[in-house]
Amino acid sequence: MSSKKAAEKKQPTKRKAPARKKTSSGRKAPARTSSARKRTKPSAKKPQKPGWLRRLWSFGWKLALTVFAVMVFIGIYLDTSVRAKFDGQIFDLPTVVYARVLTLSPGMDLTVEEMRKELDVLNYRKVRNPRRPGEYSSSSTKIELIRRPFEFEDGPEPDRHVMLYFDSSGLQRIRSLEKEANLGFLRIEPKMLGMLEKDVDETRLYLRREQFPEFLVDALLVTEDRDFYQHDGVSPLAILRALAANIKAGRTVQGGSTLTQQLAKNLFLSRERTLWRKIREAYIALILDYRYSKDRILEAYLNEVYLGNSGGQSVHGFGLASRLYFGQPLQELRIDQLALLVGMVKGPSYYNPVRHPERAKERRDLVLRLLMQQETLSASQYQQAVSRDLDIQDHPRIASRQPAYFQQLKNELQQKVGSRFHADSGLRLFTTLDPVSQAMLEKAIMTKVPELEKTSGKGLEAAAVAVDRTTGEIRAMVGGKRTGYDGFNRALNASRPIGSLVKPAVYMTALSHPDQYTLATTLTDNPITLKGSKGSVWSPKNYDRRYRGDVPLYLALAKSLNVPTVKLGMKLGIPQVTNTLEALGIKRDEIRMVPSMFLGTFSLTPYQVSQMFQTVTNSGKRAPLSALRMVKDMDGNVLYQSMPKMTPTVDEQAAWLTTYAMKRVVVEGSGRYLQSRFGWAALAGKTGTTSDSRDSWFVGVDGREVVTTWLGKDNNQPIHLTGASGALRVYAKYLEFRTPQRLSLPWPQGIKTLGFEKQSNGALKLDCDSEFRLPVWDKNGTMQKACESSPGRWLKNLFGL
Repeated sequence: MSSKKAAEKKQPTKRKAPARKKTSSGRKAPARTSSARKRTKPSAKKPQKPGWLRRLWSFGWKLALTVFAVMVFIGIYLDTSVRAKFDGQIFDLPTVVYARVLTLSPGMDLTVEEMRKELDVLNYRKVRNPRRPGEYSSSSTKIELIRRPFEFEDGPEPDRHVMLYFDSSGLQRIRSLEKEANLGFLRIEPKMLGMLEKDVDETRLYLRREQFPEFLVDALLVTEDRDFYQHDGVSPLAILRALAANIKAGRTVQGGSTLTQQLAKNLFLSRERTLWRKIREAYIALILDYRYSKDRILEAYLNEVYLGNSGGQSVHGFGLASRLYFGQPLQELRIDQLALLVGMVKGPSYYNPVRHPERAKERRDLVLRLLMQQETLSASQYQQAVSRDLDIQDHPRIASRQPAYFQQLKNELQQKVGSRFHADSGLRLFTTLDPVSQAMLEKAIMTKVPELEKTSGKGLEAAAVAVDRTTGEIRAMVGGKRTGYDGFNRALNASRPIGSLVKPAVYMTALSHPDQYTLATTLTDNPITLKGSKGSVWSPKNYDRRYRGDVPLYLALAKSLNVPTVKLGMKLGIPQVTNTLEALGIKRDEIRMVPSMFLGTFSLTPYQVSQMFQTVTNSGKRAPLSALRMVKDMDGNVLYQSMPKMTPTVDEQAAWLTTYAMKRVVVEGSGRYLQSRFGWAALAGKTGTTSDSRDSWFVGVDGREVVTTWLGKDNNQPIHLTGASGALRVYAKYLEFRTPQRLSLPWPQGIKTLGFEKQSNGALKLDCDSEFRLPVWDKNGTMQKACESSPGRWLKNLFGL
């Protein structure tokens, strides 16, 4: 193809101009311009802007869709949060600690007065005729009581109406007044000691819905949410009612929130006052009401509501508030007391009955009046209730916390429960603490130590431990003279020289060799000087700086003579005495193995001393000291249970004879201050005084307990008190408050009583016809055979043995 043809082919095709139409005159019409064409062409409609109403509608439904999507998303999130909390453990629950369970049985050594003390410590109410749980009446020989219902270690028991019969020898009979039959035993519910955790913001005592009195529920609903069982979590009627009341008053006097909304706020939201928080509060309330039953919601509210403060911890729930303000279980409160707690819901600080009793009473009476108007109360019941005083505790507190004892509990929990213990899981700890012993020991220290400070000077401190003589269970523990305060626990952590408390171990070592030593064996009390390997010289002296020549072994211990003890110890040997101390429960590395150990120059804590003397006075059977009896979780599963075990570690006869010698300490030795006051109890004891009178010790033993008492100063300055003039006086005061039980020891095999004649030099000589008699361990019958040829007057039960 030629280039010319190609060029022509590329030229665009020209459109022919349209033929002009002829006019009626035969002329051709002029050609139309483009503007003319536009005018003659049909005109297109311009798009009109939508009106404001249509634009608003468009924006509105899009916004609504967005809000709906957001609310659905928020709803899903809130629903997930609500279910996660309510389907699991709603609250962080404290570890509740209980004292020991008192088990009564006919024949036990228990007086009417001791039983009354038990009931008083448990806040039983003394009345003329018991009608409700927690009430009792008493006479000189009988106590009628209605034992409270309680979930014991092995399961729940209902309340029991019983009569206890006593005579001079103790409890004789337990009779059920419901079944008209005698009972073989009766358990008295333990005292609630408090919560183990102290560094938490809030605490509560969780109760199930059926454990709350119906009157309390009625009062709460009448006062706070009348339509609770009718609305769906949010009550428009209540909101309108509150709005009208506020407009009428000209200020906010009433809220429109339901109990469900209040619960939603308390559990899931902050206290900020914003519209957004109110929206979320209502949303959560609707979810709660949809997901859970009314009783489940009410149970949560009754346990969650804030009702005051105790010791820096906020108190939540009616169960714990009842303990705080009235010292009694919620189920035992009168209607006026329940009304007071309900009235505090509106403002626990504003209506605090301690700081604002008039406000609190006015609010209580309003609650009672509303109940009368609703015909829940009769007019006479209303008048009786409003006429009562507030009747709260003088010094409201949840329980009498024992910080020293609680530290021991924590130690044992760590050792025996370990990782299974969770501080917020609502565990129940059953302990060995005796609430009467604890209260009386605290009272003795608070009473006596200020008196003794007149001699010792300011800064005198104290510690004490009381343990069961046979089981080793810790009945009471005090870590300082400020008995209810946390701080340095001297009972567990103050390791101090024990002085003459070591002497029973020395004499027990000797008495373990009956072929060489008896209580009548003659010891010499004259000057002695010991030289050390490096040239040091030690000349021990008796406390009174006197020497007595020959003295019988029992008397050397009774009068706590130093010189005969050191001589005896050196003859026995340091390793032998160390072995005895180890058998009594003292670790070898605690003992400084030098001659001065025979006078107690090494250091122990009151807790360790208690272990040593528990073994001595329990016929040589050591029972490891313990405070924890059982741990149960919320579901009733047992995580730990103690099984007290006694292990014979020293000869029963030697331990028995040593305890007898400790009885002589009270009869005629350094502890005779007790004899004139409690001689009938046949007590045993041992004093201890360290050099320069820096430490005063006493260990007292009755039929119930071994009690170790220590006095001293934290700066280790002299206190100018001996064991007899210091610590023993605290123990004597304790016995005034806590009547002792007679110490009667079982007579072991091989122990005989033989007569001895007192020689002019102070020594004793076997004389079968003598009226002065001592028990001896006649292991091979040698002394018995010596007396068989002559008539002897045999006395077995001397001094309560």
